[in-house]
Amino acid sequence: MEKSKKENKNKCDAYCKTSSVIYPTEEEIKPLKRTKEELEKIEKTKKISIKEASAYSFMDGFGLRYITPYALAVGANNFHIGLLNALPSLLGNLSQLFTLKAMNKFSRKKIVFWAVLLQAIMWLVLLGAGTIYFMFNIHNQIPPYFVIIIYTLLIFFGAFGGPAWSSWMKDIITENRGDYFGRRARIAGIVSMVCLLIAGFILDYFENTKLFLGFIIIFFIAFLGRLISAILNLKQWEPEFKSDDRYYFSFFDFIKRMWFNNFGKFTIYYSLITLATAIAGPFFAVYMLKNLGFSYLQYMIVVLSNAAFTFIFMPAWGKFADRYGNLKVMSLTGGFIALIPILYVLTIFFKLPLIIFYYLIGVEALSGFIWAGFNLAAGNFIYDAVTRQRLAICVSYFNILAGIGVVIGSILGGLFASLKENMFGLDILLIIFIISAATRLVIYIFMGFKIQEVREVPEFKIKDAGKKIKNLSMNKFLEYLDMNIFEKKHVSQVG
Repeated sequence: MEKSKKENKNKCDAYCKTSSVIYPTEEEIKPLKRTKEELEKIEKTKKISIKEASAYSFMDGFGLRYITPYALAVGANNFHIGLLNALPSLLGNLSQLFTLKAMNKFSRKKIVFWAVLLQAIMWLVLLGAGTIYFMFNIHNQIPPYFVIIIYTLLIFFGAFGGPAWSSWMKDIITENRGDYFGRRARIAGIVSMVCLLIAGFILDYFENTKLFLGFIIIFFIAFLGRLISAILNLKQWEPEFKSDDRYYFSFFDFIKRMWFNNFGKFTIYYSLITLATAIAGPFFAVYMLKNLGFSYLQYMIVVLSNAAFTFIFMPAWGKFADRYGNLKVMSLTGGFIALIPILYVLTIFFKLPLIIFYYLIGVEALSGFIWAGFNLAAGNFIYDAVTRQRLAICVSYFNILAGIGVVIGSILGGLFASLKENMFGLDILLIIFIISAATRLVIYIFMGFKIQEVREVPEFKIKDAGKKIKNLSMNKFLEYLDMNIFEKKHVSQVG
């Protein structure tokens, strides 16, 4: 019995390359050897993966970005919005426990394909809520809860394929992950931004006449984008992978040991940041559309500024992370994450609606810049910190805990939002923003510096960075933005 417990403890600690207890075996960390033919397939897969990400962006720009406006359009209140953010995240991430079992029976490609295909179909089913509300004039609790249930299934299917896809990409992208995923995200971001812009114009055009028709159009395009994404996943090469029970450890083993290893501490930190963010996250859209009275076009422009700065700076963050480490990026951006909700609160000092509109464009641009670095570094840190044999299981447990954070944060925010309309002379949504900001800052101070970098990286000196920024001319900056993102050299690096 004691021997079995010790083995489970060692398995749980061995997944991370900088565990404080035990290091992975040589078998786990030795590089994969590829033939010339396999390297060619990898190059082709890397290019297709960028196209697949672009297809996903159609779903993002036409669908995911407008789920809150859609819920509000069919009668959702603040409690519904909190639930819409909480329930899909929880059940979606819990689905990944079943993914691990599925990987014992099916290929990762097959799992990802069916998960993405079912997710695509849900966009058509989602239109049922609008049919009930707009065509049958049923203005009760049914349409909002219909949206919550179907959107939960949509996220459930997408999340189910997550660990399989992450494990698959670990075998494809073996070097310079920050650079590759940064460029992949930048291209996808451009597509998402264009889609977001078009969707905003469509909804703005139909806002005062046939709003449901506008949602039918954008959600159907979201369906087509995700359908193409599923087909492109089939065209990618999957290296051979066999699930091995020798590397398995239970979710409860992971929880018990997480404070005693590096990846576990990272998971705690990220989950708590997710919780704090989710307290306010669902309500920024509500604040703009309801409290400030923004049109769909204004809402789209504000969200667009976030997307634009995300894709512009994602490659730069990726290169920085490859050189100085993902942890350095998280350290630099983590503190500023707390600033974003406070900047929304400052809108009370502006009287003119037009000034508030331009101000929030700037706030969301800053948000895009900060979150681009934090999210990219956090995602790549997992690839660096976890061995390939344990990647799927670690991604699953990581996502489950992050999902629990989203649920707790969203429910807390939803409960606050439904209790009162005002508190201390401020709108309740602004109080929620303040609570979220304070929580983010406390978590960053107490947890952000307990994680270790897992690669050997040179020291980053603020003084040297200042000199580089000072010497950066506008021509060089524009040259960086026009960096030929589709050039072969950017997507053809081996592994």
